[in-house]
Amino acid sequence: MSHTDTTPAARRLEGEFDYIIVGAGTAGCVLANRLTQDPDVQVLLLEAGGKDDYHWIHVPVGYLYCIGNPRTDWLYKTQAEAGLNGRSLSYPRGRVLGGSSSINGMIYMRGQREDYDEWARVTNDPSWSWNSVLPVFKRSEDHHAGATESHGAGGPWRVEKQRLKWKILEEFSRAAQETGIPATDDFNRGDNTGVGYFDVNQKRGIRWNASKAFLRPALKRPNLTVITGAHTQRVVFEGRRCTGVEYRGNDTDYLAKARCEVILSSGAVNSPQLLELSGIGNGARLQNLGIEVVNDLRGVGENLQDHLQLRMAYKVDGVRTLNTASAHWWGKLLIGMQYAFFQSGPMSMSPSQLGAFAKSDPDDRSLTRPDLEYHVQPLSLDRFGEPLHRFNAFTASVCQLRPTSRGSIHIESADPSAPPLIAPNYLSTDYDRHVAANALRLTRRIAGAPALARYRPQEILPGVQYQTEEELQQAAGAVGTTIFHPVGTCRMGTTDDPGAVVDNRLRVIGVDGLRVVDASVMPNITSGNTNSPTLMIAERASEMIREDRRARVAGSFAAQTSSTPSMSAV
Repeated sequence: MSHTDTTPAARRLEGEFDYIIVGAGTAGCVLANRLTQDPDVQVLLLEAGGKDDYHWIHVPVGYLYCIGNPRTDWLYKTQAEAGLNGRSLSYPRGRVLGGSSSINGMIYMRGQREDYDEWARVTNDPSWSWNSVLPVFKRSEDHHAGATESHGAGGPWRVEKQRLKWKILEEFSRAAQETGIPATDDFNRGDNTGVGYFDVNQKRGIRWNASKAFLRPALKRPNLTVITGAHTQRVVFEGRRCTGVEYRGNDTDYLAKARCEVILSSGAVNSPQLLELSGIGNGARLQNLGIEVVNDLRGVGENLQDHLQLRMAYKVDGVRTLNTASAHWWGKLLIGMQYAFFQSGPMSMSPSQLGAFAKSDPDDRSLTRPDLEYHVQPLSLDRFGEPLHRFNAFTASVCQLRPTSRGSIHIESADPSAPPLIAPNYLSTDYDRHVAANALRLTRRIAGAPALARYRPQEILPGVQYQTEEELQQAAGAVGTTIFHPVGTCRMGTTDDPGAVVDNRLRVIGVDGLRVVDASVMPNITSGNTNSPTLMIAERASEMIREDRRARVAGSFAAQTSSTPSMSAV
């Protein structure tokens, strides 16, 4: 029976399933929906967090109360980062049904054509190219413009326009255009050059997470079992074949068996952690931790990539921003009433409303496409989690889309409850530091454009004292912070690629019955926000898994038929 009980009785469920999915984040919700469309397939979905019934998950501005909250966030921290002047960062990851789609910025973004064409080259598989994945994006989509050449309609993944605009954002858009960034009304056609408003995963002003879109419809099916509060400890092998998982709930350990496959959809942090806990990873590292090696796969946990945002804030005069609109109790009351009655106003805002994609150096001919993304907000604060400033200001956060720095995520203990070591290695290459300096320079050019002049913008973060290349690189290290897009730690590749963890069909190399399906399989990070690309990966994976099962069934039937004596032979 389909259920999401977290009672001891539900936890006593020990059985055999066709597929076990570990992690009910974006990818896990998609897989649970698509695989259970076959009524004769039994699926178990395990989620370490709880149900997505916390009210702040569904109010768009509620991300402020979900990030850093143990009810919804794993509360990870990075190691101290040399590129960030020795700072450690909070590293939010969703720990709830819907995963990070329940706490993220809700921006619908696919990335650029060249991202996927590069995946096709790395995997030697053209089905990962832009022309091949575009129909997959469209099939999931329910776009506000309806079905077009670029967008789909009627799918489960709702995409809507922002529900409010601010004058300061309109003026920033004009200023960006004055510096050579063209206006655009759509970042998702394969070339996201331009400045415009982000589309968002909302439905009438309410967050639309993967749980609502994919999991809830599937819960009506009797062949899906969902268990929350189930922390997977390790994957179980018989020889080199994966046969199930051990998970813990209510202080009790349980074993669930998989007839066909186990699918790790725990994200770029937890999927490599689970592989290493299960004996798949760098053999020497695992042996030092007392873990029996099942497969020496050195790419596990390597190749970590993330988007580092550089927050620049500007005080302005003569224009209102959220800083002052919410400064007093009556302003807060008005904002609350707007949302309560109309699901509009600032509480319906995604964290970033206006976006822009540009080149860090327009004169660099090797840059054939944008390598910077802006997230612009009509507010400012010293750091995330602190109060807004008491004066009007805006923030222009800019990130390098395709960093050359690579980090890692590895366990430091055989204890499944111990957090892994997260070392993004931000700004560790000369190229990344130079792009960061150029990004700060470009933001200053936009802030100095005629469209913003009447508001007399004053840079308050990082500050005008940073001017030289060396000073700007230091400033980038001082203001840089994650934009929550970790990928790549179980990357796709060919089977003869020593750094690959999964093949082009997302099967873990060197073992049977185990796949990884989440953002960790990206060989290179996409040029933009990573949630919807992860959803696309899961859609493709569900097709592959169902194809493989049909092939096994057909092969089994053919074998049985060939071994049955014919009438003439009796």
